Amino acid sequence: MTAAAQGHSVLSFDEAAAARRSVRAFRKDPVPRAVLEHIFGLANLAPSNCNTQPWYTVVASGATLERLRVQFPADFGSGKATMDFPYLGKYDGVFKDRQYDAANRLYTAMNIARDDKAARGMAFMRNFTFFDAPHVAFLFMPEWCGIREAADVGMYSQTLMLALSAHGLASCPQTALSMGADLVRSELGVDASHKLIFGVSFGYEDTEHPANACRVPRAALADTTRFVD
Repeated sequence: MTAAAQGHSVLSFDEAAAARRSVRAFRKDPVPRAVLEHIFGLANLAPSNCNTQPWYTVVASGATLERLRVQFPADFGSGKATMDFPYLGKYDGVFKDRQYDAANRLYTAMNIARDDKAARGMAFMRNFTFFDAPHVAFLFMPEWCGIREAADVGMYSQTLMLALSAHGLASCPQTALSMGADLVRSELGVDASHKLIFGVSFGYEDTEHPANACRVPRAALADTTRFVD
């Protein structure tokens, strides 16, 4: 489907890459199915090692997503979290600094004090209601996969989020959603041989929500990239 057929213009690659960011509040308006199929078709063009294309994506919407929106926080709150991959949850040095800076910027945008643990906990729990997004893409890979294939899924997800951005949609990749692996598989009818890596909530941005006023910086190019002639 062309942009003209969808009734809107599409951003250039530079514009889409610059516009993409993690959005943590969405309008409830669903995205038309034809637009979804076009965008996920673009994501499916992502590269992979030996063209194995190890990703398996299930997009949850409608009544299915609403059931997950209720059950996900209930399960997490009662200690029923299940994960297919261990979460180390520990960063050191500059990586820890960036993690803390991102959290502080988000909580500041939401007017949540550093010592307000209750409010911070409530903000974290919004992960499990998908920030009110009308759609969530759950990304799986077969259980035989390793780190190479996980990198392939990462390239797929970045292609997906750039395609969403190019078409005027917002997204948020959420590793927190990997904490409900068994629930997600059960609700979506996914075989146990597929392992959940993370989810991407997406839709139209709620520009009025304070969380979406948050902006996080990127490291200087010289800090992350070296050119050798």
